[in-house]
Amino acid sequence: MDTEALLRRIGVEHDEKPGLDGLTRLHEAYVDQVPYESVQYQLAPGTPLDLEETARRIIARETGGYCFQLNGVLALLLTDLGYDVTMHRGGVQTPNLPGDVDGGHLVLTVRGLVEDPDRVWLVDAGLGNGLIHPTPLEAGAFHQDPFDLVLRRSEKTTGWRMDHDPRFGLFGMDFEDAPATLGDFAGRHAELSGDPQSPFVRTASVFRRKRDSIVVLRSVGRTETFGDRVDNSIIENQADYFAILADEFFLPLPQYGGAQRDQLWRRVWQQYEEFVAQTT
Repeated sequence: MDTEALLRRIGVEHDEKPGLDGLTRLHEAYVDQVPYESVQYQLAPGTPLDLEETARRIIARETGGYCFQLNGVLALLLTDLGYDVTMHRGGVQTPNLPGDVDGGHLVLTVRGLVEDPDRVWLVDAGLGNGLIHPTPLEAGAFHQDPFDLVLRRSEKTTGWRMDHDPRFGLFGMDFEDAPATLGDFAGRHAELSGDPQSPFVRTASVFRRKRDSIVVLRSVGRTETFGDRVDNSIIENQADYFAILADEFFLPLPQYGGAQRDQLWRRVWQQYEEFVAQTT
């Protein structure tokens, strides 16, 4: 992976020993600049999980990613910079998912920081509306705008549970203590990125985690959630849709020509029409 190119892509300089300040700046910039997204699965199924290729496409602004890709590439970046990174199998709980630890989520922990080598930090850039910066892997409540979160030992596995703010459609995430390898996620990646019934295939979604809000584009509905309000709007034409992807989510999709853009726009608008029909 071209580490320097990825650092330029997220706008961070890093030439120090692995420490909390550096880890925090990397995490915040990464989730702000590299979107959590499923647009990449709207016109074709996903390819095998290849982090070097995903990193190249992130640098070229052809794609963002979802948990396997985002946390996988972040693990490569942090490892290249000297951080001690471990992958873990996890699972998320939503209104439609029971939260089983089924390898449907990839989680990272980091240790060995210069300030406190024995302390373990939860690092997760792959939840979409998750963490803005790392948090100590210790039981207790904490706040990261606009969310109130809790870390505790898991009741589903020998590991940890992060209770999310239930107002935002993500009830929580559990993950194992045991280390995992990228190969442990290959089967779930193939399913989630290729099955026509997968939520990542059925709906084009893009998330950007800002410092004090989370902005989401689902099909053509844009929502930005702050601590005290939620702003909603509908993107009504194709030019605005692609402008928002490029300007707000840093996803200009240079590999898409006119025909592919037309096809993607028809697909996301159809998703919106089907949603309206189901809810009225």
